[in-house]
Amino acid sequence: MIGRLSGLLAEKNPPQILLDVGGVGYEINVPMSTFYNLPALGESVTLLIHHVMREDGQFLYGFSATGERAAFRQLLKISGVGARTALAVLSGLSVADLSAAVARQESGRLTRVPGIGKKTAERLLLELKGKLPAALDGDGNAAPDTAAADDVLNALLALGYSEKEALAAIRILPHGLSTAEGIRQTLKTLARI
Repeated sequence: MIGRLSGLLAEKNPPQILLDVGGVGYEINVPMSTFYNLPALGESVTLLIHHVMREDGQFLYGFSATGERAAFRQLLKISGVGARTALAVLSGLSVADLSAAVARQESGRLTRVPGIGKKTAERLLLELKGKLPAALDGDGNAAPDTAAADDVLNALLALGYSEKEALAAIRILPHGLSTAEGIRQTLKTLARI
């Protein structure tokens, strides 16, 4: 099995890239989160690979972070979820956002992903509960897991901040803060942005 590939980026055709590794071109499907972080054509890139062998061919899926690949593998274990759906989920949500949605059982966040309906979203929430690294974001940084984080998120959303901005601010909060202190610190963080 192929676990990692390093080479020169030869082509970019979302969601697929062509990676030239020693003169051999590998077609690799990547989520949009990885695609947007790729360097320019002709530059060196290293991707973590999930290798799938089926009757109709071999398929490579590439990820820039270990958390993305781990989440992809967890998604594939769910009945009825294939690689295309798993890539769509990781293209629409970061690993941290997916973990937060699963921890809070928020199907609405998943239904915003193209191709994910209400029933599929509910099945994903049920099947992924406790299987994603809820304490880690996509880069492996510690994320707050306090009960107050939900209240802080709701307060920031009510104040007009986007969900992406609010979650980014909440991720850097230390553990054990009260709701009021969490709101105060995230507002300071968001004011600096």
